[in-house]
Amino acid sequence: MSLSMLRALVPLFVVVGAVELDIAELVRGSRAKRLAHLEEQAVEAIQAAVELSKGAVVFPNALIAGDCITTYLLHKLGYLSTGQVRIMVVDTLHLFPETMPFLRTLEAEYNFTADVFMAEGCENKADYDRKYGANLWQLDIEQYDKVCKVEPFQRGLKTLKTAVMINGRRRDHGAERAYIDVAEVAPIAGGLAKLNPLAYWTFEDVFDYAAAHNVSLHPLHAEGYPSIGDEKDTVRVPEDASVRWVDNVFIGDRRQWLDYASERKGRFVGLSNKDGSTKTECGIHVAGAEQTFNRDLWVQSEKVDLLSSREDVHALTSTNGTKLVVVYAPWSQDCQAIESDIEVLAGELDGQCRVCRFRGDEDKEFVESHFEADVFPSLNLVTKDGKVVKYVDDVRDVDALKAWILQQS
Repeated sequence: MSLSMLRALVPLFVVVGAVELDIAELVRGSRAKRLAHLEEQAVEAIQAAVELSKGAVVFPNALIAGDCITTYLLHKLGYLSTGQVRIMVVDTLHLFPETMPFLRTLEAEYNFTADVFMAEGCENKADYDRKYGANLWQLDIEQYDKVCKVEPFQRGLKTLKTAVMINGRRRDHGAERAYIDVAEVAPIAGGLAKLNPLAYWTFEDVFDYAAAHNVSLHPLHAEGYPSIGDEKDTVRVPEDASVRWVDNVFIGDRRQWLDYASERKGRFVGLSNKDGSTKTECGIHVAGAEQTFNRDLWVQSEKVDLLSSREDVHALTSTNGTKLVVVYAPWSQDCQAIESDIEVLAGELDGQCRVCRFRGDEDKEFVESHFEADVFPSLNLVTKDGKVVKYVDDVRDVDALKAWILQQS
């Protein structure tokens, strides 16, 4: 039972032997001691990280309830206004409209300025739609995660020269987080320390502490959202929003939110990983996330020609012979998978068909209209008469592509 619920109770008394026992007061005191212990534990971990670190300490803040507690503790310790801890926020460009304004509220309240990172080469949603396509998350959720979450997250850590990363993961999130400790080391070059100051807290502890210390929380908690992520795949729990957090009091069946591993019930709804398993992580905290793919494809190739502009693409129609145009994005795992095959294919087709590459994610609008390339890679043959023929088979090995090209030629 939380402190907020106890406030509404008339004190219960029972007689144990000859002693009159105030049950409500006993529970209230026990909860207060627990919160004090959890705060002390989190503060000690944060202080150790900040005071002993020889590099930057960064808190990637998702603005969910637990992260708001950590933000409050950092403010209480004086680390935000002094810049000893930097707040980093990844704007996926698919957040709820209330999220970024809430960040501005926290910045004003705690006297800090967050470092905001978003998809590479984008300053707003319009930039993103032009470069990556508005429906990337529907076409390939893992690539969406990489473009909108993992890459900007990793870029942010590197830009801020992070030595210690504070984050809000807790054991009661369940799944991959069930056995995390208060501190760990991530396998990033140089050994990035990861601090989980709320590792042993429960979701109930988070709300009890917020109520006890009047911590500002995301406004959507009052609308029935236990956790807040992207608007496209985050829902109320339950759907009728009978559970809400209003004026530091839970309304409705609290078990919907506070049972083990229930906080994230409303996240990633309707989404699955490529292997068919239920999606539980955005990709940022999964193993190997730090190994981002940050190089271009075919850069060392002498056989695959680079088309660097729309003009280069249009010029293909005025040249002799057939041309294979690989429309690609270097972050796409499917494009990475065919890199070597396209190199071999280009060698085998030498003199029969020119093989070219055009980076489509940097001009999504053009490749969608010119090549109908809504996903990457898109393989297109420009015939002798300038006609564009799209390869639609899922088999993209050397033999299949070579047979198709020779047949079209």
